[in-house]
Amino acid sequence: MAWQLAWRLFKRELAQGQLVLIVLAITLAVLSVSGLARVSERLQVAINGEAANFIAADRIINSPIEIDPSILTKATELGLEHVTNMEFNSMVYAGDNFQLVTIKAVGDKYPLKGAIELTQGETQALPAELEAWYENRLGGLLGYPQQIELGEVNFAMSEEISRLPDGGFNPFASSPVLLIRLADVAATGIIQPGSRVTYRYQFSGDAEVLAEFETAVKPMLNNSQRWVDVQSGDSPIASAVKRAERFLLLASLLGIALACAAIGIAAQRYCQRHYDVVAMLKTFGASGKQIRQIFAMHLLLVTALGVVLGLIGGFILDSVINGFLPAEIAAYSPPYLRPVLLGVTTGLISAFMFSAYPLLRLLSIPPLRVLQNQLEGIQAGMWLHLLLSLSAMALLGYLYSQSWPLTMTVVSAVLLLGALLSVLGFALIRLGHGVGMRTTNPLQLALAGLRRRARQNAVQLVGFSSALVLLLTILALRQDLLNEWQKQLPENAPNYFLVNIAPEDTQPLNQFLDSHQILATDIYPVIRGRLTHINGEELISREQEKNGVEGRVGISRELNLTYRETLPPNNDIVEGKWNQADDEVSVESEVAERLGLKLGDTLTYSLENQKVEVKVASFRQVQWETLQPNFFMIFRPKALQDFSYTSMASFHLDNAKLAAQGSELTANQVVLQLIQQFPTISVIDVGAMVEQLRQIIDQVSLSLSLVLALVLLASALVLIAQTEAGMATRQRELAVLRTFGGSGWLLRTATGFEFALLGAIAGLLAVIVAEFALYMLKTQVFELVVYMHWPWWGISPLAGAIVVATLGMWRCRQLLNQSCADLLKAG
Repeated sequence: MAWQLAWRLFKRELAQGQLVLIVLAITLAVLSVSGLARVSERLQVAINGEAANFIAADRIINSPIEIDPSILTKATELGLEHVTNMEFNSMVYAGDNFQLVTIKAVGDKYPLKGAIELTQGETQALPAELEAWYENRLGGLLGYPQQIELGEVNFAMSEEISRLPDGGFNPFASSPVLLIRLADVAATGIIQPGSRVTYRYQFSGDAEVLAEFETAVKPMLNNSQRWVDVQSGDSPIASAVKRAERFLLLASLLGIALACAAIGIAAQRYCQRHYDVVAMLKTFGASGKQIRQIFAMHLLLVTALGVVLGLIGGFILDSVINGFLPAEIAAYSPPYLRPVLLGVTTGLISAFMFSAYPLLRLLSIPPLRVLQNQLEGIQAGMWLHLLLSLSAMALLGYLYSQSWPLTMTVVSAVLLLGALLSVLGFALIRLGHGVGMRTTNPLQLALAGLRRRARQNAVQLVGFSSALVLLLTILALRQDLLNEWQKQLPENAPNYFLVNIAPEDTQPLNQFLDSHQILATDIYPVIRGRLTHINGEELISREQEKNGVEGRVGISRELNLTYRETLPPNNDIVEGKWNQADDEVSVESEVAERLGLKLGDTLTYSLENQKVEVKVASFRQVQWETLQPNFFMIFRPKALQDFSYTSMASFHLDNAKLAAQGSELTANQVVLQLIQQFPTISVIDVGAMVEQLRQIIDQVSLSLSLVLALVLLASALVLIAQTEAGMATRQRELAVLRTFGGSGWLLRTATGFEFALLGAIAGLLAVIVAEFALYMLKTQVFELVVYMHWPWWGISPLAGAIVVATLGMWRCRQLLNQSCADLLKAG
């Protein structure tokens, strides 16, 4: 019986259009969540997939010894591709010339991602047996021999390497690379017990399988073995990828919050529509159990319809957006299961948990409502509604992001936003009390309407402002991230590094660069030194700490130190002042945090068997992604200028720039001239890496734009749902005003003013809360520079007034055009 009544009620109300709002809210909630999940997962997989080219694999295990064979067996069982490589340093000889090189011995499947770039173009091949491919600068250092001697074997110098996919970027590592086959290492006789070797095991495969492999393998690694991926910090785009993924998660969480808000508003309107139905059913003798069953089944049918339509819409949305994506991103296809489950879960949880309190009020409607239409049942229990709503939002947020900190940040912001907007909105609307008593003109009538619906409008302000706050937050974060990346990689970003510049070559080098109109960075002196004491306390290494030695842990290697008078570009002082005295040093902020340094601490360095003591004057934030010379420690010139040093610099050079200057030389010819004139200077070409990095940043930028568009859709849904929620009350008021002689022009103008005032107040409140939210997100999550968005304080109220007034007038257009008799009949 209950099922039949629920089904008949569902069919009738669906045909009459009474369920349109809540079905639309659930549909768009599921659509935005499933579609957003699918799109954002595709973008995340694509970003990580493209970024994996920087490490030539999806995952890597670095180890000083051979790993447990069972790890490789596990990888094979899971269907992962894997390859074993070795890296070690050795001397190579060509006649009377010799050079220290980094030997990279690779297995047959290398590289798993990306390609080796030779001077003749990309290749997936590897050196033949007893054949060596060499980094281009090695040929110049050895005089381009036909053969070289490595250990006990001669290798043919066959191909010149422009770039290896996992070559990394370390301008201080001046040893050129020699690529050979792993099978040839044994014949050289170089590797003996105790030799310093890095084993690099690379893995590639499906993301889910890699996650399973990581869970199984990580506990098997010891302290000297490292698990590496594109976000581990070894990749030059680790920071960009991490920030992009945080943004995608945040945008998705905000999309879920907006969708839940729309469902909550629609659920309240859904229950209000059924007050009279419940009263009639109780009057005709229906028990409380029967009524609960009827409306539980009715809501289940509504939810099921919304979920099905939402999933279909999500797939269509994904297909449409995928058609606009670049081929390299569209080629990635993450599994459908998670977006579908998220969509279904979102629909069920949000529909029932956001409807719990309105349903409770609905089921408590007394039978007397048949005679007294103003009776509405229980009024208490709003705390339960807030608790269920926040619980639903937190649960959905965690299911999506798998991050409690990010989820609770959003939930806390929503809670704070609701409280502030409710209080401030109600207070601002009450200010119209005295002004709105007379209704002789449209503005006064609008203010009177705001006052009459003060409580309802305060709730509406929460919905309007929430949508605007989330839009402003996403818009600002997207722009700040793009600006940050563009700052790191401008069009003239350095694509060549010069290292090992001897002091006597500094002036001739500057003359060479000037003659070719090459704009280079400053030339930085580089001095090798070790930090030995902090405030007189001797530092220990991590190895000593592992062996039980007590003490303060320092940096277990020599540092590259520099000196200069002024603060370098791309460095910002975050605490203290730039070095003023000769015995002061500026320290990079992350290193300072790791060492537990404070301003005024005394640091002792060992340089060429001499001690140098300096005081910490400042901490700097360094943008390492700029591909310009950067240092952990920067001294004053007088502190280090008596020590021996080499220097380094970087510059940008391309064929288009040379042609614009009227030069007949290509970039490669200029670099070749530089190498011939300064044979002791090492030239490192990072142009290919810069270009690849720029392509990935472009893909990230596109992803941010797409996510912003999806959040815009969810925001529009909330605004429409919020406008729809007050239509019944507004219809009755228009009927009364028409009865008392209000003209159509007066009512239309007053309604427009009322919505515009609501939008303006919502816009103003949205700016206040958005500035606070951005401060928290930039300082706690994204590590971005905080600043005020002053133009918003004028633009946001104006935009809010226009948008809300437009939506309100569009929704009220039929009511405003109806006659008095039609309004009374409809009411």
